[in-house]
Amino acid sequence: MNRLTPDRLRDLLPASSIVLDGSATNQEDAIRHVGALLVAAGRVGPEYVEAMIEREAAVSTFVGDGVALPHGTSAVKVAVVADGLAVLRLAEAIDWGGERVSLVIGIAARGRGYIALLGQLASALLEIGGAEALSGAKTTEEVYAALGGVIDSA
Repeated sequence: MNRLTPDRLRDLLPASSIVLDGSATNQEDAIRHVGALLVAAGRVGPEYVEAMIEREAAVSTFVGDGVALPHGTSAVKVAVVADGLAVLRLAEAIDWGGERVSLVIGIAARGRGYIALLGQLASALLEIGGAEALSGAKTTEEVYAALGGVIDSA
């Protein structure tokens, strides 16, 4: 299995798309925040953020261990300019459809890479302690270290 190289990880997740002491009042607020990080990084257009909220209304993106992986619907894939990730760690966990979430990772990807990236991220976070490592990260370098060994290249 090919692991994501540090350069590819930094391309997908620029330091400006990592917030380690964020806040949100509810899940829509958290999605808007992580979506704004993707927009600011030039990965998606603003309509993608609305599609992230629509997806969440239809199907929860909560994956367990205090983690949610919001992403847009297939209808707005045209709004994805480039593959990207955004990490929002909340100082205070919020209610996410009856679950507590403190780590929100926004995902934007084009084509087949979308499902691969989503699946790899979910599996890695839950299976090999990635969520715990991210929850304890104090710097962007620690975020890269936590994710660097867990995401396969698509």
